[in-house]
Amino acid sequence: MPTGNSEQPDDLTALAAKVKAHAKDLGFDAVGIADVDLSQAEARLTEWLAAGRHGEMAYMARHGSKRTRPAELVPGTLRVISVRMDYRHEPEDAMQAALDDPQRAYISRYALGRDYHKLIRRRLQQLATRIEDEVGPFGYRAFVDSAPVMEKPIAAKAGLGWIGKHTNLLTQDAGGWFFLGELYTDLPLPVDAPVADRCGSCTRCIEVCPTRAITAPYQLDARRCISYLTIELDGPIPLEFREAIGNRVFGCDDCQIHCPWNKFAQHSAEDAFAPRHGLDMATLIDLFAWDEATWSARTEGSAMRRPGYLKWRSNLAIALGNSRDPAALPLLAEAASDPSPLVSEAAAWAMAQLGGTPGGS
Repeated sequence: MPTGNSEQPDDLTALAAKVKAHAKDLGFDAVGIADVDLSQAEARLTEWLAAGRHGEMAYMARHGSKRTRPAELVPGTLRVISVRMDYRHEPEDAMQAALDDPQRAYISRYALGRDYHKLIRRRLQQLATRIEDEVGPFGYRAFVDSAPVMEKPIAAKAGLGWIGKHTNLLTQDAGGWFFLGELYTDLPLPVDAPVADRCGSCTRCIEVCPTRAITAPYQLDARRCISYLTIELDGPIPLEFREAIGNRVFGCDDCQIHCPWNKFAQHSAEDAFAPRHGLDMATLIDLFAWDEATWSARTEGSAMRRPGYLKWRSNLAIALGNSRDPAALPLLAEAASDPSPLVSEAAAWAMAQLGGTPGGS
């Protein structure tokens, strides 16, 4: 990371204000500045990994202390500029209505629009360019959920919110429906103060988690989490969780939908995050009928690409097994002969749930 700045304290305070103004002008909904001391987060991460709660997400342990020590990941880093961008495009009652209809497919709302990674990273680069216009060449690197970065602890240190009992970041004026991004920098900018935890005695997120993945306040066992099971887990979803998954085919939003702070959530002004291809209203049967070419075309530029087509089919089959819809049986019977064991096993399970048998209805 190249350096070359020699700003004085008064200049740095003014520069921090300009950075925040530029960030808002670029469409970020909030911005804060944190130092690089993540020792508390490091202790929690070490304990979480030691307990095996990361499941098959080996990448969480792969980079050692680079995840919790920013200057080891990007040498010269002194501060992290943390940004927030809201993505909510419908009220929580509409999301709940989708969950309550067993024949509709529920896709986590962050994935309904275009992939946020590229959009936010591009705007972080634009922010860096504007900073460079102010101070000349400086050291920086942009991240959006794409490297060993502790984005939530960083955002909390930067004053963007607090980490709730569901382990997601919350903010008092906008709830939790937002993306985060980071700009690591060698500029010694003044840091922002953290905000107080405002979860209080509320345990709503713990109570509504379908698979009891929030094992205690601020404790998440990813191995039980529907987002992990439907996106990160390569193999079949364990039988013990299948019925609880319901119609959730990509991720899970229950803890967000029921969080009282989300009554203050803002409607996103970013059109790129609006639902595409009618995915917010799609039925399970409609989506299960997609062949791989259709899936590839309709998930282009989407975070839904992550698990791949076969995992997508397997997730849909399980949801169809929970749908109570006998009209799914012909599709499932065909899928029960799929060359992929991941798909064929899920389809056979679903048929049994609906009272059918593999190879027939």
